[in-house]
Parts: sequence; structure tokens; C-alpha cells
Amino acid sequence: MSVVLGINAVFHDPAAALVADGEIVAAAEEERFTRRKHGKPPVPFATWELPENAARWCLRRAGLGPGDLDAVAYSYDPALAPQPGADITADAWDGLRTLYAARAPRFLRSVLPGLDPAIVRFVPHHIAHAASTALAAPFPDSAVLVCDGRGEACSHWAGRSRRGELEQLAAQPLPDSLGLFYEEATEHLGFRRSSDEYKVMALAAYGEPAWIGDFRRLVYPTGDGGFRVEPVDWGSFAKRVDQGAEWTAEHANLAASVQLRLEEVLIELAGWLHKRTGEPVLTMAGGVALNCVANSRIYREGPFERVWVQPAAGDAGTALGAALAVAHSLGDACAPMGTAALGRSWTDDELEAWLVSAAIGHRRPADVAAAAAEQLAANGVVAWFQGRSEYGPRALGRRSLLAHPGHKANLERLNDIKGREQFRPVAPMVLAGRAGEIFSGGPLPSPYMLFTHHVSRAWRDRIPAVTHVDGSARVQTVDPRHEPLTARLLERFEQLTGLPVVVNTSLNTAGRPMADDPRDALECFGSAPVDALALGPFLIHRAGLTR
Repeated sequence: MSVVLGINAVFHDPAAALVADGEIVAAAEEERFTRRKHGKPPVPFATWELPENAARWCLRRAGLGPGDLDAVAYSYDPALAPQPGADITADAWDGLRTLYAARAPRFLRSVLPGLDPAIVRFVPHHIAHAASTALAAPFPDSAVLVCDGRGEACSHWAGRSRRGELEQLAAQPLPDSLGLFYEEATEHLGFRRSSDEYKVMALAAYGEPAWIGDFRRLVYPTGDGGFRVEPVDWGSFAKRVDQGAEWTAEHANLAASVQLRLEEVLIELAGWLHKRTGEPVLTMAGGVALNCVANSRIYREGPFERVWVQPAAGDAGTALGAALAVAHSLGDACAPMGTAALGRSWTDDELEAWLVSAAIGHRRPADVAAAAAEQLAANGVVAWFQGRSEYGPRALGRRSLLAHPGHKANLERLNDIKGREQFRPVAPMVLAGRAGEIFSGGPLPSPYMLFTHHVSRAWRDRIPAVTHVDGSARVQTVDPRHEPLTARLLERFEQLTGLPVVVNTSLNTAGRPMADDPRDALECFGSAPVDALALGPFLIHRAGLTR
């Protein structure tokens, strides 16, 4: 039996995770503590910040200290990185990144006094991604597909997992990278790379894949489990979007072309992997696996019976994957991930102390879920702060903004509240037992909001706020056995409105990480036109913000 702390502090999204005796005890991104989204203020070295706050919290959650650890798993192996002078990447910081990783044991000792640097183990970046999904999935065996921007020297890993043993079948060396290809498109369209790729996915629904023929020549599978990405002259398709400029139909068409080609290549890679493994289950991770439109096409059109994506599929998830990989190597049987709610929480007394200290008027209704549902039924927007926070980029009913889905104007309203682009969709949260009559074309249940589904025509006019322009929705299903409070809210909302769905988007404003602690929630509530805040069992109304 062992205790392993996982660390990601390589490219972006620094995070920590703790696995004890094969059980996932805690996991959190550093941005939830520092309030620096993706760990990326506008200075390059910050992409390598240590998740010192997240690591200390993980240990406190378990009641342990650094001296109690059997291993620290770091999700990057500097020995696999290219040597100085190797021209395989455009990243000018490669040498410094590798040097930083090599010195991670000493850096970690400085922020975790009492840690023995000798217990730090380097886990290859894509093995950490693979372990984060294969060892956390509710399946003992699976084919495994990892695709992201880059690791030490590759951008993709394909293989199988059998009882936790990972076998590599293919890997794509840099500079060819589907993740970097998508990042370049993201930047050309005026968004922040390694951060805003989901905006390209949203914008794509407004366009037509006018240049798909060009991208099929530029990005293509090689038939051996890999692919090639030729240099792209982005300006030949659409003018670069500068800060403050407007998006045009040309930009939407470019987004649609890039998105479609990504989907096509991933489907072919998944098909090749299925032929090699014969496995009925595909598990996926890597930043590209956060592309829920592509995930759904793999599910619908690919050869696998089941597709499972780890909720923190991006680089933050490599902290968990590294910890699971090392725990498995130490002989622990790793238990499946039962929930994404692996972050911080507060007791009712602690939450009330925040409200009293801030002199905020509040009440404690008999059932906060029912009271919040009544606010939503009256077309109020409710900030919903409950239990342990989510691990990963999706708000899953722990740190959410909720609204009525039956009013189309609520999409614009929520985007205005959050200060984000109006082409961005919001998601439906639905009771798992009701999802099948409303949504199709994606796996159900879908608790982690990592697939898109078709909204049935009979429901599109009933829930227009969550129906994207192409008739799709990124669904989150709620199981009353695991999320009884949120399930009660949905049940009461349906009693009041006839709709078993509410709008769910993250509790934050543009450019800020998701709210994580009570101060974050109160700041967001105080600065945005939100009607009510359900903070644990307490309800605060806009009119009662101050006594």
C-alpha cells in the first residue's frame, strides 16, 4: 500500500493529485488557489509554476505531511525531451522547461519541507495522460488514445491497457501535432492558444467547412497509427483576427474546416487502434479529448462500443495520471474514478462564518435545492456553490451558474453576465433518467459534460437556451444516487415548469478561473447581475446583499 502525490508543472494547468492505497483522495488545479487561469499570467515562465497550494491542500485533505509520501510522480520525463539543438518544435523555451523539470525534486522540497527528493519519479507525459484515463475508467481493459499539443518529444500516444498495464502501439513524434494545429487556428482566430480552443469548437457551428479539401491535403493519417500536419498558411484562408476585431463568416468557415478535419483524423486514428486491439472500450485523454464534438463523432461513427473520457483530460489530469501510474507500479490496485468532485469543500458553519464576516444578509431555507428551483422557475439566475469542487474545466453542479432553459434570451443574458462571446453555448443539466427522451447521438449517462448530443426536435423550442445553433447540446446528466441535492433541484424545477432541464455554466466571469472557495463565489455574486447565491444550505438574494 502506498501514498503517491502527482504533480503537473510542465506546460500549463499546474495541478496536484493524491492517491492513497490506489484510491483517489484529492485533486485540484493550482489556478483555483492563485486565481491565475491555466496558471498562465502574461509571462512565459509562469507556465512552469509548481502547484504548491494544490499539493499542500491535497496532503491536508488526507491528514498527511510530505514525510508520509512513498512517491511523488511528476508528469514529464526530462530524459525523453529533445537534446539541445534538436529542431523538432517551435517552442523556444524547451531547454529551460527540461532544465526546470530536471530540477523539480529540489523545487518541490523547497515548497514541501520534509519531502525527500529521492522519492520523486518522472513519468512520461503521455503515459501520465494514458494512465489518467485507463486506470481511472470503470473498465479493467481498454484501448487508449491520447492526443494533445505535445509531450517531451511526441504529440500522440495510442495503445492498450490491460489490468493497468499500458502497452504502446503507436506514437507520433513532433513537430506533427493535432493539438498544435488546433492551437494555431485558435490563435489566428483571435483567441488565446492553450486556453481558448473550446471557442473555436463553438464558432465552428456557425460556419461551413469551406476549406475542408485544403485541410485534407495538409492534415492526414499515415496508416500506421500516426499522422502528418503540413505547415499551414492561415492567412490564405481568412484574415487574422486582431484584438477587438469582429469575427466574420470567413472566420466561422475556417473554424468549421479545422474542426471537421480534426474529427475526421481522430475517427481514423480510433479505427486503426480498434483494428490493432479489438477492444470494445476506448478511453481517451489529452487536451484534444476535451473537444466534445469530436468525442461524440468517435462514439457515433467509430468502431468502439463504449467511449470514456477522463473529466480532467487536459494537462491538469496528468497529475492524477502520474500518481496512478506510480501507484500501480508500486503494486496498488487502482480504483476507478467515481466522481470529479475531488476538490475543496467547507462545512456549513464555515460557510456561515464567511457570510457573517462579510455582513451579508442570508437565510437557511428548509431545502436550499427547492428554494433555488423556485428562483430559477421565476427566471432568476442562481449561483450554485455546493460540496467539493470539480477537478477539470467543466462545471458539474458544484460551482455553477444556473438558469431557466425555456427562455432563449437567457443564453445572451448569461454570456453578458460572464462577459464572453455571444456565439458561446451554455449546457443543459438533466436528470439521468430523463435524458434519453430529450437527447440522442452521444453516450448516456454523460456525467462529465464531454460529449455533445442532438436535441430532439420536440424539445428544441422548449429548451432553446441550451440548444446550440446546430441543434446540439453538451449534456451533463445527474444521477440522484450520486448528486442528491442537485437532483432535488431538477425534480422541483420540473414540478414548477414541466422541464427536467436547467442551464448550467461555470461560476466565473471571462478570464477568471472557476470559483472555488466562498470568497470567490461572493466576489462573483457581488460583481455580476446574478439574482441569488446558494452557498451550501444558505440562500442570499441580490436585495439582501448587505444588511
